[in-house]
Amino acid sequence: MTTRQIGEPLTYNVAGLLAEPPGSTRDFVVAGVTLDLGDLELADPVEGAVRLARTNRGLLVRADLRTSVQEVCSRCLRDIEVPLDVHIEEEALPTVDLQTGIPLDASDEPDALRLNDHHELQLEPVVREAIQLAEPIAPLCEIDCPGLCSVCGERLTDGPHEHDADEIDPRLEALRSFRVDGGDETG
Repeated sequence: MTTRQIGEPLTYNVAGLLAEPPGSTRDFVVAGVTLDLGDLELADPVEGAVRLARTNRGLLVRADLRTSVQEVCSRCLRDIEVPLDVHIEEEALPTVDLQTGIPLDASDEPDALRLNDHHELQLEPVVREAIQLAEPIAPLCEIDCPGLCSVCGERLTDGPHEHDADEIDPRLEALRSFRVDGGDETG
């Protein structure tokens, strides 16, 4: 298993593997990789393993990675770290024939993961997208997080919350005297 990587993180030179027969594999350890995720922020570096297997057309890429991202609990607004496990399974196809150096036609499969002209597999965009897709829509600090008090806005986990039944936000006090003309009408 290869543990050291030279060059850009998550970029693998696979020219040697492409010259081997189908079924040949290479394993890589991913350790301490940080990525720019745009609006999303990593709390821990990306760790895990990548396995590249030679196929008759290119490479089968399998990656099992884990990290955590900085989030805010959707109920109580507390800063939290959300652990993420990401599994990637993609086929990567060459853009250049290894023996002749002639560019290959990519129009048949325009959405396929492609190796670059130097026979390098660049996994960073794939990993970035997988992490962004794994981000929870409404992260929680705990499954039964009670959220915020609707009266005072304090976290309900911070202690007991008792409020007078007649207590009203001072900004809304003027609405107490509001009456709708016409008796039973509510609009």
